[in-house]
Amino acid sequence: MYEIRTLGVVLHPRRDSAEAVNTILRWADDRGVKVLGLAEEVGRLGCGAVVVPAAAMAAQADLLVAMGGDGTVLRAMRLADGCRAPVLGVNLGKLGFLAEVDIPDLAAALTAIGAGTYEIEVRTALDAAIGAQRLTAFNDVVIVRVPGDGTAAIDLSVEGHHFVSYAGDAVIVSTPTGSTAYNFSAGGPIVAPSVPGILVTPSSPHSVFNRSVMIDHRHTLSLAILPSSGRLAVEVDGLVATHVTAGDTVVLTARSDGAQVVRLGRTTFYQRAQRKLGVFGSTELDTTPKWGAGPEAPGFSRGEPEP
Repeated sequence: MYEIRTLGVVLHPRRDSAEAVNTILRWADDRGVKVLGLAEEVGRLGCGAVVVPAAAMAAQADLLVAMGGDGTVLRAMRLADGCRAPVLGVNLGKLGFLAEVDIPDLAAALTAIGAGTYEIEVRTALDAAIGAQRLTAFNDVVIVRVPGDGTAAIDLSVEGHHFVSYAGDAVIVSTPTGSTAYNFSAGGPIVAPSVPGILVTPSSPHSVFNRSVMIDHRHTLSLAILPSSGRLAVEVDGLVATHVTAGDTVVLTARSDGAQVVRLGRTTFYQRAQRKLGVFGSTELDTTPKWGAGPEAPGFSRGEPEP
C-alpha cells in the first residue's frame, strides 16, 4: 500500500483544469489528504489547494498529478527529479504518451495508487552542461539553427573521441522517453523507455551521414559548435533554454534514476505508440483490390482507347 498524505498538482498553463482539480480536492477531502499547488496555477482557479513554492511542493508531496499534455507531465517530472514523488499524468483533451488517465478515471486512479495497485516506470534524465550552466531534460536536448543565422554545424564526440560532424537544421539528443517526439519526426527510431541509451539524430542533414546513433547511456557526449556554424538555440524539452555559438560545447550525460511515472497497467508503451503515431501495419498485407480491373479502373473510360 502507498500512503498518500500530501498531493501536489501541476496544471497546464492554458487548458481548463477546473474539473480535474475539483475531482482531486473532493477525493482528498474524503481522506484527509493535503493538496498543494503553485501560485501561478491554482491561483487562477480560486480553489482550496495550499499554495507553496515549486521546490517545497516537490519535496513534500507523496504524489504529483500533472494535468494537461506531455509538456505538463515533463514539467512535473523535472520538478520531481531527485525527489521521492512519482508523477501521474492526466490527459486534458489530447492523446499523449505520458498521460495515464482521463478525467473520468482520475478518482479511481488515485484510489488504486493508494491501494498499491500500480507500477512505477523510472525515466532517464538527460543533463546538459554549457560552461557553468546546467540543464535537465526528460525528452530531449536539441541544438537547432536560428532562422536566418546559418546552418547548424556540430561535431559529435563520444567519451572524448570524435565520431562524426553534422551540418543541417538541428542535432537531436533524446532519451528513450523522447524517442517518439522530435527524434521520431526527424526519422529516428522508436525506443521503449525501459531501454538504456541515448539517441542522437540529425534533422535535415546536409551531409552524407544522415543516420541516428544509439549510444551507451553510461557514455558522455560532447557537441562542439564548429566555426562554420551559425548561432544556434538550445531547446530543452521543447523550450528554448539558451543559445550557443561557434566555439561553445554542450556536454551531455544520462541518469537512469530520473523521475518516476505512475502506470496502472491499462496500456503498454507499444499500444500508446500505435495509437498516437498511427502504426497500423504494412500495406503489403492488404490483398484486397483497391478498384476493379478493366474499363472501370481509374485512367480508363468507356469508348476511349487506352492511352
